[in-house]
Amino acid sequence: MILTGLLLGAALGYVLQRSRFCVTGAFRDLYMARSARYFIPFLLAIAIQAVGVAALTGAGVIAPEPSTFAPLAVIGGGLIFGIGIVMAGGCATGTYYRAGEGLLGSWVALIFYALSAAVMKFGPLGGFTEAARAPALGDATIQETLGVSMWVPTIVFAGLVGVLVVRQVRRSAGRAKAASLPARRTGIGHYLADVPWTPWVGAVLLGLIAIAAWVLSTASGRNGGLGITTPSAKIVTFLTTGDITLVDWSVMLVLGILVGSFLAARLSGEFRWRVPDAPTMLRSAGGGVAMGIGAALAGGCTIGNALVETSLFSYQGWVSLAAMVIGTWAAAWFFIVRPQKAAAASRPAPVLTPAA
Repeated sequence: MILTGLLLGAALGYVLQRSRFCVTGAFRDLYMARSARYFIPFLLAIAIQAVGVAALTGAGVIAPEPSTFAPLAVIGGGLIFGIGIVMAGGCATGTYYRAGEGLLGSWVALIFYALSAAVMKFGPLGGFTEAARAPALGDATIQETLGVSMWVPTIVFAGLVGVLVVRQVRRSAGRAKAASLPARRTGIGHYLADVPWTPWVGAVLLGLIAIAAWVLSTASGRNGGLGITTPSAKIVTFLTTGDITLVDWSVMLVLGILVGSFLAARLSGEFRWRVPDAPTMLRSAGGGVAMGIGAALAGGCTIGNALVETSLFSYQGWVSLAAMVIGTWAAAWFFIVRPQKAAAASRPAPVLTPAA
């Protein structure tokens, strides 16, 4: 059954690559471009998953266990992770799918992300991570605190997202469509590889894949949905210890992302090896380390926390999402906005010549 993780991961990687669905960009654009073009689709993916999870839970197909809420670790880890994804040029899934496209900077970030996550979870700093996450509050979810069914926050949230989606679609209705790549094939192949997928397509498919992950993962004996950080840490630990028990459904899932994004990039003609300059490589490595540390402390990344835990309406999910957004904004100001302003200020003013 763990092979279903590989297949679903391949589907996830394909969808992310074709739709260019970047959570880092979604968070960053809220600040830099004052645009919710990717953030609202991300909320839509959460809402779709939330409805599916509530229905599957009510039917007894799955039994989610929301993470307990350790405020200091979640907030601190979320901030560190948010900074890291800007440095690395992509979040956990973004790093995986860009590595599948041939971007060597993403490979560097991915390696250091997995290494630092392994150190924080299963290595010498595992005790520190456990201690940091130990002071947890009583209630894990919003519905626990309110004493209501999971359907209550699900319906309210889905309704709010529906309003945001309608407003966003109306606002962008008159804009020009993105130019597609020259058609190299006909039929379904044209739509799978030649036509750019919109953020809305990516969001809907991401939400459906997240629902399928709960069913397939549960069938394999793992109680959980999509996850990136822990399986990445398991890969490193397996390679260093040879413990085959670490290779589970979630490990196959993250390996599948690489396969799916590679296939999508090859079919669309977008795959090529790209080597960034040395400063970018160093920043990618630092970003990977920050991502691994932050995700371990927060209990998840932009997938495990911001997509999956939020759909369970856990405090960990929503607080870490807010912390990641703030961390992303801070890093965007420091690494992007500040240098741009400094460069603009250092340019000499144009010399005006008097008219003849």
